[in-house]
Amino acid sequence: MIRTRNLYDNKNLEVIEERGDVKVLEYKKDLSVDTLNAMEAYFASEMNVRRRQVLIELKGNAYTVSAGAMQWTAGAVNMVADVKGFGDLIGKAFSSKVTKESAIKPRYQGQGLLMLEPTYKHILLEDVGQWGGMVLDDGLFLACESRVQQKVVARSNLSSAVLGQEGLFNLCLRGAGVAVLESPVPRSELIDFILENDEVRIDGNYAVAWSETLDFRVEKSSKSLIGSAVSGEGLVNVYRGSGRILMAPVV
Repeated sequence: MIRTRNLYDNKNLEVIEERGDVKVLEYKKDLSVDTLNAMEAYFASEMNVRRRQVLIELKGNAYTVSAGAMQWTAGAVNMVADVKGFGDLIGKAFSSKVTKESAIKPRYQGQGLLMLEPTYKHILLEDVGQWGGMVLDDGLFLACESRVQQKVVARSNLSSAVLGQEGLFNLCLRGAGVAVLESPVPRSELIDFILENDEVRIDGNYAVAWSETLDFRVEKSSKSLIGSAVSGEGLVNVYRGSGRILMAPVV
């Protein structure tokens, strides 16, 4: 049996988001500073630049984590490589090249606690089952329940890869379970589009996640070349159909 002190009862730690067995902890202040950087750390904290960590409470279930993201475990927690054979290893190596994710993602299972490395990025907890297939922008994946399927999906047309700045392949999460994502902006700044047989046009790669059911293409901002030229927009990313898009105002 393991008991913890100065974790759940730490006055400098706040649970800012929670879903299932996953908690997002945020340090209110950076107390590990000296006189040389105290002022910098103070104003950083005032501008919401704070360290955050993900705490996963394992209760017989399993979570797949990005390679190198684990900081510590406590209790009867086992780590296994999420590889089913040589062929699966080759496939995962290819996937890592095209999606910029780690090739081998360790799986942690058992009874106990799993803490991930601190980060200054913002953490999103998403229910994959509500997306009907969740396509991620490169580099966002941090962890997910191991029952969530991870697949590499290709763009439906070459134009979206060459012109859309999203790459030819993306990581897609399918099934039911919690996904932990790293975001460049907090959830309070994300715009959540819910489409019902409609479309959203975005000038740039500001979409951090979108439903697999959406058709993503790159098109001219106007039907005519002259209209696209005078608008100053040129080509835009177009998402059509029914589903969701999470869009960041900045990248």
